[in-house]
Amino acid sequence: MNDVIGRVFGFEKDVFGTDADLYSKLATDGQSPKVLMISCSDSRVVPEHILQAKPGDVFVIRNAGNIVPPFTQQNGGTTSTVEYAVAVLGVTDIIVSGHSGCGAMGALMKPDTLAGLPSVAAWLRHSHAAHSVVENSYPDLDDAAAVRAASLENVVVQISHLRTHPAVASRIAKGELTLHGWFVDIHAGSILALDGETGRFAPINSDRPLPVALPAAKRLAADFVTAEAAE
Repeated sequence: MNDVIGRVFGFEKDVFGTDADLYSKLATDGQSPKVLMISCSDSRVVPEHILQAKPGDVFVIRNAGNIVPPFTQQNGGTTSTVEYAVAVLGVTDIIVSGHSGCGAMGALMKPDTLAGLPSVAAWLRHSHAAHSVVENSYPDLDDAAAVRAASLENVVVQISHLRTHPAVASRIAKGELTLHGWFVDIHAGSILALDGETGRFAPINSDRPLPVALPAAKRLAADFVTAEAAE
């Protein structure tokens, strides 16, 4: 804790002093981030650091396994934060980001390790679909490869869950929200992004368009909407 306290003093003295005008503006005007990032709680993966974001740039949810529970009438911190970010702050992009060497996904693939962790085991039920995909579609993987596959498939699962949230579904239907699936490779220092057209993850490179899981576009399923618009 002495080291942590020293950094707090450093923030007050150096960081805040350098960005005093920015903090003053944020305190007066409030926040208006355009990006919500849902990331793992793993201390090695820091969303603001990855995005090189300044205060006010990005709204962040962190939890074990970068999980978004499907919408239900039972309230929860992640559900409430997603709703606030979308309906009140009006974010235009949501990033669900997994990472390499994820302890939550490691536990998902070896449920016997969760015997003494009932709350963690219950939480990871929201990732059981990813476990099922790996078990049935990725034969003969060693432990490390299985965890990596689960981490990637888990991002796909959580994006699907995200779309069950009313505020998210409404903004998607209006064409006002873009969904992204990312994977941070800690060892390589690289980021993969889910391409919604191919269903595969691809590296993010500065010389090619960013792969997007679900681009912003109006998505209204009723056939009569188009007919009315044409009249």
